[in-house]
Amino acid sequence: MSFFTTKIGIDLGTANTLVFVPGKGIVANEPSVVAISIVENSVIAVGNEAKEMLGRTPDQIMTSRPLRDGAIADYRITEAMLRYFIGKVVKKYQPFRAEVLVSIPAGITSTERRAVIDAAIKAGAKRAYVVKEPILAALGANIPIHGPQGNMIIDIGGGTTEIAILSLGGIVAATSARVGGDRFDQAIIDYIKRNHSFAIGERTAEEIKKKIGSAILFAKEEIMEVRGRDLTGGLPRTIKITSTEVTEALQDELREVINAIRKVLQETPPELAADIMDKGMILSGGGALLRNLDRLITKTIGVPCFIAEDPQLCVARGTSMVLEHLDVYKRSLLVDK
Repeated sequence: MSFFTTKIGIDLGTANTLVFVPGKGIVANEPSVVAISIVENSVIAVGNEAKEMLGRTPDQIMTSRPLRDGAIADYRITEAMLRYFIGKVVKKYQPFRAEVLVSIPAGITSTERRAVIDAAIKAGAKRAYVVKEPILAALGANIPIHGPQGNMIIDIGGGTTEIAILSLGGIVAATSARVGGDRFDQAIIDYIKRNHSFAIGERTAEEIKKKIGSAILFAKEEIMEVRGRDLTGGLPRTIKITSTEVTEALQDELREVINAIRKVLQETPPELAADIMDKGMILSGGGALLRNLDRLITKTIGVPCFIAEDPQLCVARGTSMVLEHLDVYKRSLLVDK
């Protein structure tokens, strides 16, 4: 039987995994969550189905996020998750072998990079490549990274914030801060527990962040009713949370993002720094959707900050550009061994 090669781009995120296929676009966009049967030691659900189980499972079922802070926390479960996503494109009995490209944080170690490649190969890829997230995010945001001018990308994902200065197709200065959407959610959980003696779950915290979250205070305060458990009496009840409280809850995490941006700018050669002052910084990733984050960065750093179009899709779009010109990028960006 002859095998046909198909190409698959995977934005392997801490919070969500997106799968891109040239000619078809994004074919999967699901949470990076796996549900495991503890009794049988087997995977019972991945993605949307597994996320529905978060905070609702009996003792014999465990839900797990195999990636933490942008790195593989559980190799075996990551492999199972990759197998699921590759399987959505390449059916079990089709004569296809996939070339798989996976995004990785800029600060990943060689051991972690190797683990991603091995997991993709074991999950069924014929060949696996990895590309650093800031490069993919910049490509997906239509930043002309191959010219001699400096460009700056701030990609805020679920587990990490990737910040990089790019010029002539490569990374000149970069940092990978272990702060992102998941830390924003945890900050909201901790704030409500501390100030209201009230427990909420991850899904509720994410909903609060999306509905009334903001990096700077709203001119008109917004209010949201939240259901959870009273820690004093132990019973379920409903409380009201304000947008001012959510902004206050996020301050430490936002300060960490700002400090990471400052760190990269301080390492930037003067000529490229001048380019960034002229062009501004581009914000991508799901974290870019936090309201007024671009305004906070502009005000604090003193350099204009702009949100990319569909920021949460930038890395996936970047994988498509690399996959469509794989022979060109193989020489400069990718590692498959």
